[in-house]
Formats: sequence, C-alpha cells, structure tokens
Amino acid sequence: MNNVLNFDSVSGILSCQAGCVLENLSLYLEDRDYIMPLDLGAKGSCHIGGNVATNAGGLRLLRYGSLRGTVLGLEVVLADGRVLDCLATLRKDNTGYDLKQLFIGSEGTLGVITAVTILCPRKPKAVNVAFLGCESFEQLLQTFQLCRGMLGEILSAFEFLDKECMRLLNTHLKLANPITDCPFYIVIETSGSNPTHDEEKLHQFLEEAMTSSQVIDGTVATDEAKIKALWSLRERVTEALTHDGFTYKYDISLPVERIYQLVTDMREHLGDRAKSVVGYGHVGDGNLHLNITSPTKDPDLLASIEPFVYEWTARFQGSISAEHGLGLKKRNYIYYSKASLAVALMGNIKIMLDPKGILNPYKTLPDDLQ
Repeated sequence: MNNVLNFDSVSGILSCQAGCVLENLSLYLEDRDYIMPLDLGAKGSCHIGGNVATNAGGLRLLRYGSLRGTVLGLEVVLADGRVLDCLATLRKDNTGYDLKQLFIGSEGTLGVITAVTILCPRKPKAVNVAFLGCESFEQLLQTFQLCRGMLGEILSAFEFLDKECMRLLNTHLKLANPITDCPFYIVIETSGSNPTHDEEKLHQFLEEAMTSSQVIDGTVATDEAKIKALWSLRERVTEALTHDGFTYKYDISLPVERIYQLVTDMREHLGDRAKSVVGYGHVGDGNLHLNITSPTKDPDLLASIEPFVYEWTARFQGSISAEHGLGLKKRNYIYYSKASLAVALMGNIKIMLDPKGILNPYKTLPDDLQ
C-alpha cells in the first residue's frame, strides 16, 4: 500500500495509498515542482496514513496549516469490512457532514485509513533559514511578533529550543552551536518565489531584531547544505534525548506566552529528581515538546510528573495532546482537555462505528468508555 495513485500537476492534488513513506512522497513531489505540506523529523520512516490518523502537525503548520485543512479526501475500511470511499479531490464540497474529519486524528479507532488525497503547495523558488539566539523567552516572543509583521507571507516556520537542548546536541551528537551560547534559540524559515525580495525582507527583519536587542546573535543559510545543518539542530533534539537516559515525553499546546513557563515550573517542581528538563517546539502554533530524562525508568519520578503536567496545562486552558494523540498511556487524562459531554459523544461515535471494539482497542478513549 505504498503507491502514488494520481497527481494533478495543475491543482497540486496528490492521491496515494496510506503506506507511502512521507519522505518518499516529498521526493516524488519535488521532482514535479511541488512539496508536501507536512514535514516531520521522522519523515524517513513515518507513513502518510499514520500521519493523517494522528493529525500530525510538523514543522510548517504555521505556513500550510494542519492536515485537517490540507487533506481533501480519504478511503477508509470500517470495522465491519465496508470500504468508505470519500477520496474526493475537490477543495469545496459542502454536501452534508464532512465524514473524513471523523478519521483524521482518530488514531485508527474508528476506521483504517487506506488512501489519502492531499492538497500540496508549489515548491518555493527561494528558501532561507536563520538561526538566532535570545537572552529570554520574552525576547523570543517579541521576535516572533516582529517576524510575523515583517516577514508575513514568506514566513514558513518559527521553531525554538532552549540551552538544555543545545547542551544535549553538543554532548551526545557532537553538533556544534553555530552562534554565541544563549538561553534560547530560534529557527526561522522563509520560503517564496523571489529570492531577491525574500532576502531583502529577511535582512530588514534581522537588522530590526538586532538593533532592538531582541536577538543577540545569529546566522543565515541560503544554500541547501547549511540549511540542512541548521535544521538538524532542531530536528535532532529527540535523537539527542535518547542518549541522555529514559525520556518522559509530553506534547502540550498552550497560549504562546505560556509555553515555556511550564518548563520552568516543571524544573522547580522536580528539583534534582530529574536528570534533564528541556523544552522545544513550534512557537508559531503554541506547541511545546516538554521532555524529562532520568538515568533509568523511575516510577517515583513519573508520579511527580503526572498528573502535575496535565493539571498545569488545564489551568491555563491548554491541550494535553497538541499533535501526537492520546494513544494508550494518556487516554485517561482526556478530561483535562475535553468536557465530559464531548468525551461521551466520542464514545457514542466509537460504539456506532465499531460496536465490537476491534479497532485499535484501549486507545484514545478513557477506561470508562472502553
């Protein structure tokens, strides 16, 4: 199930089977002057069907939106074996309920996605990446505001990592910091159709950011090799963490001004019980990846982390799962982010589509609805 079924070079609509590896689809589209709207650090191994089933967000959601917006249609096998053909290629179709949305982000609990149609943007003619350093998270947020205002339509990504992430990259992967040591680092990507125009806008932004002392150091890449090197500092944080010990991972969505406060409060809450507490993620959409390591798996440490992390997130009206789903381990914490009535309706939909509970059982929904 890894075949491209069709690609319309006029509309940019791709139809493919669910087993296609994301990176392979990206290479296929690049040969045709298009790109996938989704880009992940795990693109070399993840499948588009799984990406859709978990509503993966990725690095460029700021520019291209979520899969809920770019997926136009699905083919899904239901629990009773019937094949639901909603493999539409229309951007507008308001005939009744949008059934595909039931399966996007459902983690395979309502049906098995077998094929996808997805709207793909044109390949940009100019890509620039800036790697910047800030003294505080407040300055980082000010830089984000300035960036959105000055770069506007060419801004495709605004990512961050903290100094603890950089320490792990240096220590475990021997990746060198290309700028001065800073408490926070930003990866900004622009993509557009006019290299001269884009570079001029980026340089004006950088000059303003440096002059106003929001950014204390930085470097810019325009060639592919250096762009890849700068992106690796963000994309390989997860890999660095695997070398640091047992990792507790949390995928949280919060109001942008709050996202790093959780990291700070967690460090204070855990004290020296954790080996490392790091924060990185997608500032553009308020998605924090909070990771905590210990030398070995530690039940006492886990008891200190949970439910503290979920209670903290709920207090500031956040989501306990921004883009990776609830799965098996976090399903019973769903009430921190969803009202009881909403969860009950999810249970009703599950019973309707999978009355025998055979599709990915014990996932997503809490025990009281299994």
